[in-house]
Amino acid sequence: MNQFVGYYPTIDSAVNDWTNTPLPGQVSMAGIAHDAGATKMPAVGRLVAVDVPATYSHFKHRQELVYLPPIWFHGAHRPALPVVELIGGERGGPGDWVRLGDAVKVSDAYAHRHHGYAPILVFADATERFDNDTECVNGPRGNSADHLDQDIPRYVEKTFGASRDPRQWAVAGFSMGGTCALDLVVEHPDVFGHFVDISGDLAPYTSTPAASLHDLYGGNVALEKANEPLLVMRAHGKYTGVDGLFLTSTQELRHQHEAEELSRAAARAGIWSRVEISPGTHVWQFAAPAFASAYPWLVNQLALPQHEGSHPKPA
Repeated sequence: MNQFVGYYPTIDSAVNDWTNTPLPGQVSMAGIAHDAGATKMPAVGRLVAVDVPATYSHFKHRQELVYLPPIWFHGAHRPALPVVELIGGERGGPGDWVRLGDAVKVSDAYAHRHHGYAPILVFADATERFDNDTECVNGPRGNSADHLDQDIPRYVEKTFGASRDPRQWAVAGFSMGGTCALDLVVEHPDVFGHFVDISGDLAPYTSTPAASLHDLYGGNVALEKANEPLLVMRAHGKYTGVDGLFLTSTQELRHQHEAEELSRAAARAGIWSRVEISPGTHVWQFAAPAFASAYPWLVNQLALPQHEGSHPKPA
């Protein structure tokens, strides 16, 4: 499995994960409070572990992480920053996008070039434990969707003063997380306006169609259909201000075809999207540079008013 997804590229990364070693740049909530309101902007952002109340979902998730960019700490009147929720694969944890996806490094580099400005990043727990494949839906494996689209936004808005505008909220993910990114946005455009789907599936899926129906929905066909993006987009009708990217690798032929199908369906529903295919295969070592490539585009969509046709190609 490790070879298949590139989860632990080195022995050090495995040991650090198993021993719960703090991630690089991680500070406490007390440290965040101490650094806030600084007259001099810090050179890099801060990563803090958070315990998000499962008020709406009752989802027994693990501790999650929030990245605050340098501008969040500067001055007494910080802006209401945009937010990106990042979701990993079916097996993993909230720290994956930090350890493997280099999302903090990407954000710090962007902030360095833009006067400390970058979105708040939320490294979400969509699975509760390492081997609980929820596909980010509500079902027998837990109310993962409610946690991602209700618990987290309310907590981040209240705790960190983030924007409440759905046009300034996005979801990005790899593998299962890619499936989640699209599904959450098309089902909840009142919460999220943008997605980056990296090597996601056509719809939430475990091992077989029968197993997926049983595992994710307890045999409820109507619930299954309510979480299939193609059907959701068709039933919703025209969306406004929603857009996204489908990123997949040259070795993933099935994902390429599915991304093209989803992109065509999105266009019919008024969602601008683009399919990008880059060298690689279905591993974190592909997902990390894919996200880095898409990041400037994503920040641009979050930071600026959405106008028809204002969708530059990812840098």
